Amino acid sequence: MIIYLHGFRSGPQSWKSRSLKARMDALGIGEAFWCEQLPVAAPEAIALAEAQIARCSTPPTLVGSSLGGYYATWLAERHGLQAVLVNPGVLAPLTLSDYLGTQTHMYTGEPFDFTPAHIDALRAINVPAITRPERYWLMVETGDEVLDYRAAVAHYPGARQTVLEGGDHSFTRWGDYLDPVLEFAGLLPK
Repeated sequence: MIIYLHGFRSGPQSWKSRSLKARMDALGIGEAFWCEQLPVAAPEAIALAEAQIARCSTPPTLVGSSLGGYYATWLAERHGLQAVLVNPGVLAPLTLSDYLGTQTHMYTGEPFDFTPAHIDALRAINVPAITRPERYWLMVETGDEVLDYRAAVAHYPGARQTVLEGGDHSFTRWGDYLDPVLEFAGLLPK
């Protein structure tokens, strides 16, 4: 099972989520994919993901993009899961402080208020250091215009790391990594 956690202002309609689901559908394993719209508040987003984790008969693999990578790290540490982190927001409370105020969901167009309480909730789930690097696969592009990829590289020492030159925050070469992600998750033979 793959539990996909999207980024801030994003959703299940993101191209990374849709392309991974489409690949899994093509392989006949689409039922092993889960991605839902995450609530803005971290405790509610975590609770939604944990409810799905609890429904899994075998340990799922988390795939987190941007803020979803921040959530995936906390969930991986708490539940002993493996995680693929795509341009993760390792400094989410700091970087998202620039977005305080009214924001709009990218795909639904719905407005929402992002407040200092949301930042405090993110601080509460900060993982200062990972405990088992072999559980993680970090994927970053150096051209990320939103987050400094070097912060992620430093945050996941000893983890499998794919650092690609150029690109942007969307992780432009995601399509090249769909099958390797499924292999990492144990859904395709290596």
